[in-house]
Amino acid sequence: MIFEQIPTGGCQSYLVGCEATRAAVLIDPEFSQIDRYVGLAGQLGLHVRYIVDTHTHADHFSASHELQKLLPAPVVMHRLSPAPYADLRLDDGDMLIVGELRLQALHTPGHTGDSMCLVMADRVFTGDTLLIGGTGRTDLPTGDPHALFESLFDKLLKLPREMLVYPAHDYKGRTHSTIGDEIDANPRLQKTDRAEFVAMMQSLDLSAPTHLTEALRTNMSGGKTVAQLLAEASAKVPFMSLAELHSRIGGNSRDIVILDLREKDAFEAGHIPGARHLPRGQLELRVNSELLDPTVRILACCEFGKISTLAAATLRELGFTRAVALDGGLTAWREAGYELEA
Repeated sequence: MIFEQIPTGGCQSYLVGCEATRAAVLIDPEFSQIDRYVGLAGQLGLHVRYIVDTHTHADHFSASHELQKLLPAPVVMHRLSPAPYADLRLDDGDMLIVGELRLQALHTPGHTGDSMCLVMADRVFTGDTLLIGGTGRTDLPTGDPHALFESLFDKLLKLPREMLVYPAHDYKGRTHSTIGDEIDANPRLQKTDRAEFVAMMQSLDLSAPTHLTEALRTNMSGGKTVAQLLAEASAKVPFMSLAELHSRIGGNSRDIVILDLREKDAFEAGHIPGARHLPRGQLELRVNSELLDPTVRILACCEFGKISTLAAATLRELGFTRAVALDGGLTAWREAGYELEA
């Protein structure tokens, strides 16, 4: 067996391949590592047959939807997953065949309603159901401490004690555990009475994941993250440096329209000399009346350079093919000591 564990912060992904056939499965891929997964599979001569998400992640962005198109390979999730891009939906007990490898699905709800684990001959990929020294939380959407108790004590902990445990998260640099070690030493698993376990889970005072709403939105729907939108826009537009714009203003250049996309109060408090005001929220509705010449060079600017990047991409799509964005925005302009006018 070919086995690669790919950590990303506290997230853990796994590339598991059959040595004889070079078929492979990729488990719980994280969005920022897309190029790494593709490169690693190529380096090892593996053909990824399945991309598996063990559940709908709420604390990071799944790479499954993008890898589905890049590799390409079908996305596998439990049948209760809300993700519309899942190609293959598994029931409890269903099995994936990857060359000579076999991975059996265990439906283990609790952390989420669609949580599942994948059991191989000597190891189990537990997603967020069972962690090293802990368990998945149950206070996020579709979480249920009663269901988690049953998933742990009626299913996972009945696996052989020597079975290796590979979770989807670990924040202390640990790579794996065993079922026996978790039974013996995991503090949460010492609560073997259902009522005590449920009370413990309900009393946990955990902060919400940083990207909770965005992660759920994108992982449940296949929608795009803000970072994706910015990356796509950045690939469609060129940028202008602060020094270049400053020199053009100093030379009284008339071949460029500076378009300030901030709100009115921010614009009136101070803007780049000669800039025209057009709030981003009104861009599409007013562009034809405000920008009469589609051949003119337009420099879009905002406070930090992000909204202007999106706006410049929109302008190019609308036919203003010379639109550019200011690198760094008004914040960088001020920090460089360049003048503003009110």
